[in-house]
Amino acid sequence: MLLAPPALAGCSFGSSTKDPGPDPLIALAAAARADAALAAAVVAATPELADRLTPLRTARTDHATALDAEVARLAPGATPAPAPGTATPAGTPVTAAAVQAAVLASGKAASAAALTLPAERVGLVASVAACCATYAAVLA
Repeated sequence: MLLAPPALAGCSFGSSTKDPGPDPLIALAAAARADAALAAAVVAATPELADRLTPLRTARTDHATALDAEVARLAPGATPAPAPGTATPAGTPVTAAAVQAAVLASGKAASAAALTLPAERVGLVASVAACCATYAAVLA
């Protein structure tokens, strides 16, 4: 019976054969681009909100760039998702409240992703989550 554990040592019990799916940072980068586009649309519709939303737009654009760079670091052949135009998805209200809801959702998604990532990626994603949560609070 003492030989049983070594005999099982070569067996795979985990998810090593499962496809891990797409890199979760790809979705976070896409959300960052969408948030930036929504903020730009709100500023275009309501220019008096530019002082509040331009820093958010800049931050979310920077997040998308950093997240894309991290995806490319681990998968050099991967191409980042294309940057959307300033158009917002159909049915999305072009309001500060919509931006607030979008960055709140993005922050929650980044927080959830950070819990599943290797240590070397957590700092970037946690920073994105914190920034989104802060902007959501400022816009509330």
